[in-house]
Amino acid sequence: MIMTDKELKLKSVILRRNLLKYIYKAKAGHTGGSLSCIDILNVLYNSVLNVDPKDFGNPNRDRYIQSKGHCVEALFATLADRGFFPESDLETLCAYRSHYIGHPTKKVHGVEQNTGALGHGLPICVGEAIAAKLDNKSHRIFTLLGDGELPEGSNWEAFLAASHYKLDNLYAILDNNKQQITGANNEVMNTDSIREKLESFGWAVKEVDGHNVAELQDVLDNGPFETGKPNFIIAHTVKGKGVSYMEGVLKWHHGVPSEEQYAMAQQELREAEALI
Repeated sequence: MIMTDKELKLKSVILRRNLLKYIYKAKAGHTGGSLSCIDILNVLYNSVLNVDPKDFGNPNRDRYIQSKGHCVEALFATLADRGFFPESDLETLCAYRSHYIGHPTKKVHGVEQNTGALGHGLPICVGEAIAAKLDNKSHRIFTLLGDGELPEGSNWEAFLAASHYKLDNLYAILDNNKQQITGANNEVMNTDSIREKLESFGWAVKEVDGHNVAELQDVLDNGPFETGKPNFIIAHTVKGKGVSYMEGVLKWHHGVPSEEQYAMAQQELREAEALI
């Protein structure tokens, strides 16, 4: 069932509350980046992807591979909410012998590929998209990249290959929150202007507000942007989005809130939910 904009906005708040709960309990996680990409995952799984938790092996399903695997809390929270596994499973996040570890693993129902080493997700998706073309399949392949991940050389080989093979069934989404673990992207390794770079590589590029569910739904479910060109979506986001004291603050890349901070965050999100 495709959600309305209001339902998607409410779902984003619920998912933010949930992923913070799991991170707080585990005392581990990538908080800021999970909060920045959760609206993207929400729209994908509740409005765009042709994927069914009860029939995940269907060869005609859409594929989603999370290249920025360190923000797995956002993915786990979304998959649990969609019914891929019980939400109670996430009480074991990062616990000994739990499958719910700090990066995506195929041991978790709903995860397509093991990821986490940056720069691997997009090349895998290029292979998936080529295979779909060769098999005359109509399913789509989606991946989420972190902007701090872009300097990895394997991404640029994949950008070239995707254009060369005219993979218009491939959608790469950039969580463009402009920060990474050691600082601002333009100070650590500047990749601006990514739009001009990708267009010169032969990609069709669109830019959206990565927290606007209506914009995300429109751009993600209406492709290809240009026949014969792979699709690149620059989603402008804010690291730590939804929690005022986390927004744009570098330490929350993998910071874990204290008891007082956690209570403040949940209160802010409850207030945001009441206003929708």
